Amino acid sequence: MMTPELFRLDKRMALITGSSGGIGFALARGLAQSRATVILNGRNADKLAAAATELRAEGLSVHTRVFDASDATAVQTAVDDIESTLGAIDILINNAGMQRRAPLEEFTTEHWHELMRTNLDSVFLVGQAVARKMIPRKRGKIINICSVQSELGRPNIAPYTASKGAVKMLTKGMAIDWGPHGIQVNGLGPGYFKTELNAKLVADEQFSTWLTGRTPSRRWGNVEELAGAAVFLASDAASFVNGHILYVDGGVTATL
Repeated sequence: MMTPELFRLDKRMALITGSSGGIGFALARGLAQSRATVILNGRNADKLAAAATELRAEGLSVHTRVFDASDATAVQTAVDDIESTLGAIDILINNAGMQRRAPLEEFTTEHWHELMRTNLDSVFLVGQAVARKMIPRKRGKIINICSVQSELGRPNIAPYTASKGAVKMLTKGMAIDWGPHGIQVNGLGPGYFKTELNAKLVADEQFSTWLTGRTPSRRWGNVEELAGAAVFLASDAASFVNGHILYVDGGVTATL
């Protein structure tokens, strides 16, 4: 029977990496508003504390954990600590990510490895550490933040595109390996959203005109519009959705 309770996240614990701002923070707010207890993560303790204070002022249940999602030892220590002190992680959103723009022939090896560690390695490391806890329980939800660049390219971001394409395929691989253990692993693919990381693009009149003309919905997205899709994938309503990438992009991936 279809009921509103299928979309509720009462008594669920959600860890969201890279959630002190931007998309991660919006997803944290959305899950917390659906009654999940949310664990914010980032590397900057002050930013995390400020984000937690804002959400707690709204009456939401929030914890924080400072760790680098691309550091295997730090990840394992944090996941073990969360499970022993706060309880079982029911939902994981792998959101930690970064962007660097440069012509591919000028992209440095250092920046390539930095980007891959942040965008791809973190998904594997945190996903594996949390899945090892979920497997004995025979339940769990993992949502990996992909991108329209999991499907489409743009000038000067080839490494980012490569990383997000890899996240898409890692998501499918996770679903295949962990689906038999009762875990659903899906991807959420944002299009172009107004965030602090995109501030320069939003302010670029020529780019914004091109983008809105290219987007069937004829506008930039607002980060709050990602929350509903994340809540769906995290909820019992998506109990038979596995290995899927849900693009929330105003139609960008639907058109040439």
